[in-house]
Amino acid sequence: MTYTDIVTALALLQFVWFGMLVGQARGKYDIKAPAVTGNEIFERHFRVQQNTLELLILFVPGLYLFSHYFNPLWAAGLGVVYLIGRQIYAASYVKDPSSRSAGYGLSAVPTLILILGGLVGAGMRLAGH
Repeated sequence: MTYTDIVTALALLQFVWFGMLVGQARGKYDIKAPAVTGNEIFERHFRVQQNTLELLILFVPGLYLFSHYFNPLWAAGLGVVYLIGRQIYAASYVKDPSSRSAGYGLSAVPTLILILGGLVGAGMRLAGH
C-alpha cells in the first residue's frame, strides 16, 4: 500500500499546486476574491482546479478500493497515469481549452478503471471468491 499512499499524496499535492496557480493568476490578472470571472486565462486556471477537484473525489476512493481488492502496485500504476493525465490536462486547458481531451482521457479512464475494479472486487468478495 506504500505506493498507493505515495500516489495519493502526490495527487493531493498536485491539487494544491493547481490552487497555487489559481492564486497567482488571480494576482496577475487582478481578479478580486470572491470573483471567479474577469479574465479568460484566470478562468482557465480556475476551471483546471475545479475540474481536478471533481475528479479527485472519485479518484482517491477508487484508488484505495482497487488496492484493497486487487493489487496496490497496479492501482499505483494507474494512479501515475492519472497524475500525468492531470498535468497534460492542466497545461493544455490553460493554453487552449479545446485541446484538453488527451489529458482528460488519461485521468478519467484510470479513475473509471479503479472504481469499477473496486466494485468488481467487492462483488467477488461478497460472492465468496
